[in-house]
Amino acid sequence: MHVLIVGAAGMVGRKLTDKLVRDGSLGGRGVTRLTLSDVVAPAQPQGFGGQAVTDVSDLSTPGAAAKLAALRPDTIFHLAAIVSSEAEADFDKGYRINLDSTRALFEAIRQEGLKSPYNPRVVFTSSIAVFGSPFPEKISDEFIQAPLTSYGTQKTIDELLLSDYSRKGFFDGIGIRLPTICIRPGKPNKAASGFFSNILREPLSGQEAVLPVGEDVRHWHASPRAAVGFLIHAATLDTAKLGARRNLNMPGLSATVGEQLDALKRFGGEKALKLIRREPDATIAKIVAGWPRDFDPQRAVALGFKAEASFDEIIKIHIEDELGGKVGG
Repeated sequence: MHVLIVGAAGMVGRKLTDKLVRDGSLGGRGVTRLTLSDVVAPAQPQGFGGQAVTDVSDLSTPGAAAKLAALRPDTIFHLAAIVSSEAEADFDKGYRINLDSTRALFEAIRQEGLKSPYNPRVVFTSSIAVFGSPFPEKISDEFIQAPLTSYGTQKTIDELLLSDYSRKGFFDGIGIRLPTICIRPGKPNKAASGFFSNILREPLSGQEAVLPVGEDVRHWHASPRAAVGFLIHAATLDTAKLGARRNLNMPGLSATVGEQLDALKRFGGEKALKLIRREPDATIAKIVAGWPRDFDPQRAVALGFKAEASFDEIIKIHIEDELGGKVGG
């Protein structure tokens, strides 16, 4: 089985690669070939028994998507995107990377199938940013997509393209709307949502973090481990159960910033809380105010997708996976 990961150098892409290498299979089929693509060179996977190829390319450049589609991978994970605040700040770049690249990949797969039969599974990572306020208490599977950011608009168009290309039989696609992934390892990025991870990750390592919003801000979260689980499950799911509705709200955990900090205190004590520096940022607060806060993802849960039930669980996963089982500082 040949698996292509587009966006393989990103955090979720790296963790997905590691999972596939550890398991050696996907949906009961042995993974014999991995193609890892990104705009920067993905790391060569260690311990993989099959063939692994890394590729540096930008799907928005002519011919890049066709080159990958010509490899005819059986499963394609499309994770590549620029983050919310960057897409909002740079309109042209956001549409080029988040929309034009996706359309180029989908169309390259279609063109490859016109040469001879080809129908791969395509798993696309969308976002809860496809929804805009005003929100109900819980967003159901029937809630309308009405994004209030360029990033959310780009992801919404991508979802529609995925559904249409799947309806026409060009590929077998499924879009998963990820919650905000928390706790993200590594250094802070340009995402407006980055502080949700920063206020836990840095104090747990004995470092200061900035909180730009109030403790009453509520948001929808899942761990990196859960995100990889979503991707694996989506790649192996019987998509006949989806019908024409190819995009799903993923399960997650609704929590306030205050509840995050309560969980931080349980693991790091007052010492960790004192490392939080409050610096209100009106721009970030405005962006976050337009994001969903809670979901009722009945379709995804019925289809077997799973996430964490508490922030204590999310912090435990971070400590296990990133801190060697110990709180630093």
